This record gives sequence, structure tokens and C-alpha cells, in this order.
Amino acid sequence: MENHSEKQTFPVTDMSCAACAAKVDKVLNSVPGVSRAAVNFAAATALVEYDPAQCSPAALREAVRQAGYDLIVGAGDAAREAEKAAGERYRSLKRRTVWAIALSVPVVVVGMFWMGMPYAEEFMWLLSTPVVFVLGRDFFVNAWRQLRRGSANMDTLVAGSTGVAYLFSVANMLFPGFWEARGIHPHVYFEAASVIIAFILLGRLLEARARDHTSEAIRKLMGLQPTTVVRIAPNGGQHEVAIAEIRPGDLLLARPGERIAVDGTVAEGSSYVDESMLTGEPVPAAKGPGDAVFAGTVNQRGSFRFTAAKIGSETLLAQIIRLVQEAQGSKAPVQKLVDRIAGIFVPVIIGIALVSFAAWVLLDPENGFSHGLLALVTVLIIACPCALGLATPTAIMAGIGKGAENGILIKDAESLETAVRVDVVVLDKTGTLTEGRPEVTDLVWAEGGDTHRETLCALEKLSEHPLAGAVAAHLEGCAPVTVEEFESITGRGVSGTVGGRTYYAGNKTLLDEHGIAVGEELRTAAERIAGEAKTVVWFANAQRALAVAGITDRLKEGSAEAVRELREQGIAVWMLTGDGEAAAREVARKAGIDNYRTGVLPHQKEAFIRALQEEGHTVAMAGDGINDSAALARADLGIAMGRGSDIAMEAAPVTIISSDLTKIAEAIRLSRLTVRTIRQNLFWAFVYNLIGVPVAAGALYPLLGVQLDPMIAGAAMAMSSVSVVGNSLRLKRAKLHKEKTDKKQPAMKKYRVEGMMCNHCRMHVEKALNALEGVSASVTLDPPAAEVRFTGRTYSDEELQRTVAEAGDYRLKAL
Repeated sequence: MENHSEKQTFPVTDMSCAACAAKVDKVLNSVPGVSRAAVNFAAATALVEYDPAQCSPAALREAVRQAGYDLIVGAGDAAREAEKAAGERYRSLKRRTVWAIALSVPVVVVGMFWMGMPYAEEFMWLLSTPVVFVLGRDFFVNAWRQLRRGSANMDTLVAGSTGVAYLFSVANMLFPGFWEARGIHPHVYFEAASVIIAFILLGRLLEARARDHTSEAIRKLMGLQPTTVVRIAPNGGQHEVAIAEIRPGDLLLARPGERIAVDGTVAEGSSYVDESMLTGEPVPAAKGPGDAVFAGTVNQRGSFRFTAAKIGSETLLAQIIRLVQEAQGSKAPVQKLVDRIAGIFVPVIIGIALVSFAAWVLLDPENGFSHGLLALVTVLIIACPCALGLATPTAIMAGIGKGAENGILIKDAESLETAVRVDVVVLDKTGTLTEGRPEVTDLVWAEGGDTHRETLCALEKLSEHPLAGAVAAHLEGCAPVTVEEFESITGRGVSGTVGGRTYYAGNKTLLDEHGIAVGEELRTAAERIAGEAKTVVWFANAQRALAVAGITDRLKEGSAEAVRELREQGIAVWMLTGDGEAAAREVARKAGIDNYRTGVLPHQKEAFIRALQEEGHTVAMAGDGINDSAALARADLGIAMGRGSDIAMEAAPVTIISSDLTKIAEAIRLSRLTVRTIRQNLFWAFVYNLIGVPVAAGALYPLLGVQLDPMIAGAAMAMSSVSVVGNSLRLKRAKLHKEKTDKKQPAMKKYRVEGMMCNHCRMHVEKALNALEGVSASVTLDPPAAEVRFTGRTYSDEELQRTVAEAGDYRLKAL
């Protein structure tokens, strides 16, 4: 029986540094049944792929608990529990930080200016004791847990350094005579111990706040999911019910300004729907009967009824959230090296600290002990591996979140690194460069021929051929005509009798076989249409040709611009198609593509990509993700193009939700920005430790006579982590697309919303704003803010304020 593998993301608690993440990662990967596990320190999550027949979430949790940490498991509520726990930890950390700073400041002031006053050392001891052992208790508890299991982490460094400084100071305060008898002044380091704790708590507080911003994309997406919807009963009654009660096939109501609750198909009515949070497209999409709508998108002024198709975890929005979560939890290849370094970093640093202490004692018999102790404490403090551990995951989280906000789904971090090396992009023609559906571009009638318009429409409606469908769609609205003796002629076209007369629609061969005359005007038009690489369809009665139509698959708006952007990035573009030479040449010319291959079957596309790879190229392939699955799998970077529920999310590492081809260039630009940020972060994290550790050990003392103070080391360590996260957050402000002068971008305003107390309040404000014509608003409860975009006229602050005031006691303040 074939094993079924499950992939799940679990929140991890009690991790304090990169070494903790490395430990949990190692533990999870050693559990029987786990094929792959990746722990993300920045996100505090573990992405685990396992065989349910061999292990369970409970077994994973037990293994992690044995290592001194915890795993949050539970169907559906794990993420909310983790978020709630993280909020409580943040508030607790904030309280401890404030108290630690408040108690440490007097200790520092006395230590710097009033050490000579009576009982100065006792005063410092009294204030520093609660800082070290109450406010900094977690450092010692976690260090002891790790020691019992024969491992070490950042808490070990902090507990060791502050504990040594504190105990040494207490000994010198109680027994000063031991050093005075040897001619050495007994220094105390209470201010160092307390300030180090305060700085590290402050650093972790800032780090937690900054890391929280990297997950903003996920929370934004999750906030798009409504909790209730109006269901229409068979008798026409309307009832507001919870989303959990909806089943596929239910008829639902989408009111103006509301978010659509589930994926479905419009049954009655029409409207414009803002799909920007899913596709990145700023212009609302027109929706009518038969069109697909998706959960989380915003209905504007119109009202319509739609039939539920996909609910819960099956909706497009839920799939996007899951994919982004998994991608943010994945590891870039470079992270594996960083994890190995983090795993051995703490023991190495402890060794360096002890060697530094011993060297000072041996080389400076007079003051070596005090200098050596200072060096030991400073080395343990400054060598924090957190900056190293945060360098890669924070950049990946910010980059993948930025992509999700712009309609670009990147499934794993490895794809980001691969995209940087891409030098050839292969594009499928039909459905990627072109619209993927035939359209009539020319319809030329012979003299008096247009009186048979209804007949041509009726004939083509009966045909199953795609070209016939294009003609019928072009002639939509004609009066109905009865067709008798209808016949489909394979490879030729169709025929039928209307009013006792026979008519034909098809290719030139069909007309030649029946000896039908073609006038000079239509012959010239057909030659022109064929010369433009369009398909020619003839319409005739039994005696003469009545019309000729030109049908083509239109080039998508933006395809030429997308090709130009890729070429500007130094990337070669190839087009592959199963069409003939003439049609392919015309599409390539319009798109600005110099390299193309025609008559290519799906398996030949895969062989072509393999040939490019053998020449040393890194190849990206963009296709529909279904017919091109072999080529997408063969490419170094597969990019699935699509729109809505037809999107093939599992076909490629990168998915463009909309059909906008310019997103490919944006995806490659995003990958380059993200990888550059990772390299910057790693450079500064490594350089920080390479410079900081020798200086802390006393390398500058023989040259300059100065030794690094532990307090300064603590501040530097804290700021190194914050600076790495801050650098990653710059990705959130990065521009992925070039400003288009031919497309007007919608105006946007941001407001702080006062008076909202719960999610119902948020929904009232959002609904009120979205009910305004040409307004698309997104309102969040935490923080209480509104983002308002205008696709029509821009409303004033006063007009928007009046609108929300009518919905309740709410107030807008411009940000």
C-alpha cells in the first residue's frame, strides 16, 4: 500500500534564539515517519512533512517537549492559539523590559557617579537582584533546561555571563579583603549584570515587534475571510448564517460593500468586484451570470446572487494562505549552512570565553583575573547568534509576503534563489502570451450578404468547433433561426438548410468541393486575413460565398511590455507553440520575441528545455500548469499562469494568480531583491561576530589600552538583531513594477479608525465605505485602521467621515 504523506505547519513556543531553532529542527527530523522538517525561528513555526501511519502530531509534540520546547497542535485553532500565546508573551516581555530599565538606570547612575557614597554597593545589589533573578528568570530557567539535556543556546550565554558577573560582584562586596590583601581593588559589576538583562529584554521586545511585521501579509489575508453570509432558502427567504454552515450548492447573496464569503459562480445579477488582494490587479472585475467569484474579494455597488462551489479550506483564498504559510516556513539552501553554524556556535563561544579568561590570568598576573572576568562576560554577551539566525528567514518571510500581496505565490525559499540565476524564460503561446480563446477580428460581407447574418449565427451555434463558437459569440444577439438537416463535416466545416436553402460555414476546401463561386472582393479580403496569420472561415450558400471571417487568438494586453521588461533584465525570451509558422511569427512579432519554435508538442517542450539546460542556461518556464506540466517540472523554475479557480497551484514552484505576464518580471525582480537582502543580512551578522568577539576578548587592549564594556556589548548585540530584521522589512516597501504611464493607478488614503470594539464594528465600517461608488476599502481591527482606494473620484475626508458615522459611533483620523 502506498504511503500517504501529510504536510503541516505547527507553531513552536519557547524558542529564544537560532540555536533553539536548530535544536528543534534536529529533533523533528529524527522522529520516525518524518520525511522533512524545517523550523523557522523568525516565524516561530515548524513545517513538517510526515507519514500519518508512522507518527502523529502528538508524537511530534512529545519529541519537541523532550527537547525543552513545545509544539502547538490542534485542528484549525493552532494558529489562533499560537497568536494568542504570542500576544501574551509580548505583553509580559514589555512589562519585564520596562521594569528592568527602570531598576537598571539607578544602578548605572550610582555605578558611574556615586560609587564612593556609603552603601553604594549594597544599593546596587538591592536593585540588580530582582533584575537578574526575577525579570531575567527565564534566561536561567531555559539555560538549566538545556544544560540538563546536554545542549546550550543563547539563554546559556546570557545566564552564564550575567550570573558570573553578579556572583563575582556579590563576592567582592562581601569579602573585599581577599583582593585588597593582594593589592587589587575589588570591582563590582552589578550595573553590567542588570543593564545586560535590560538591553537583551529590550532587544527581544524590538525584535518581536519587528518580526511581527514580517507576518503582516498572512494576517492581512486571513483578515479577508468573512465570518457570516446571507443564505437564500428555496422559498426565497434570506437568513444570515455562519460560514461553517455553508455547503456547496447553496445560493448566497452578495450585498454592496460586502466581502464575498466563499468561492462560487454568479447566478443572478451583476456587479464589479475588487479582486486586488488576490490578483494584485487594481481595477475591479466585472461579474455577471456564469462568472466565478472568490472568497475575500470585495463586492462594490451592485448586488448579486451566487452559488457556493468551494468552501472552507478549499477556497482560493484558503489555498493561498496555506501556500504562503508553507513558503514562509521553508528554508533557502544557504540557511542549511547557517543552521549548522548556529548549532555549534554556542559551545564554541563558551570555549572562546574560557580561553580568553585563562589567557588574561596567565599573561597578566597583576590584573588578569578582573580583566579576564570582564572578557569572559563580554564575549558571552556579544556573541549572540540571533542576528545570524534571523538573517535568512526574516528576508524570506518579507519577500514571500510581498509577493503574495502582489498576486505572486512563491512556494518555497529555494525557488527564490533559483529565480536569481534565471537567464532564459520560455513562454507557452496559447493562454500565456495570448488570451487562449479565439476571437473574430475581421468579418467581411459580400454585397447583400449581411442579410444572412442570422443564418450564419444559427449554423455556428450548432457546431462544437472552437472557431465556430468564436463566430457565434461575435454575432451574439441575432434573431433565432431554425436550421434543418444540420451536418458537421470533419475537417471542413458545417452545413444546414434554412428556409429550404443550403448554407455552408467552414474552410476554403469545403467551398471548392461544392463548386461555390468566390467573388474578387472576398478573395482579396481572405488573402489579407491569411497574410496576417489569422484563420479564415468562409460562409456561403449553394451558389456563392457570402462572407469571410478572420479569427485569431489575441495577444494579451501587457505581453509585449512583459517581454520588454524581461529583456531589460538581461533575460532571453523563447516562445514555444504547436501552431504553424505564420501564426507563430505574427504573435512573436507583436510580442517582441526574436526566438520561437513552432509545431512543438508537450513532450517536445520538455526536451527543448532540457537542451537549454545542457547548454548551461538556468531556465524558467511559464505555462498554464496543466498541459505544460512536463515542461514546468523540467524547468529550473516553473511558473504557472492562470486566473481564478482554474489555477494549477501544484504545477509549479511559482504561481501567478492573474493572467498578467508582467508579473513574471516582478517575480524575478522580487527574488533578486530578497536574495540580495539575505546576503546583506548574513554579511553583517558574520562580520559583527568576527569583529565583536575578538574585541570583547581584549584584542584591542595591547594596542589601545581599552577593553569593551559588557553593557556596550549587550546594547550592540540587541541592535544587531533589530538591524537585521529592519533590513528585511525594507522589502515591504520595495517597488516590484515599473510605473505605467498608460494605466491610471487608483488613489489611496489611510485612516486610523476610532470607536471599533469588535469584529462586527470592523465589518460595519468596511461595509459602509465599500458601499460608496468607486471605493474599495480594507479595514483591520488590530491595528484599528482603514485603507481606502478610489477607482473613480476621490472622496474627501469629511465625506468618508459622514459615511462611517452613519454606520455607528466611529471616527476616521488620516494617517
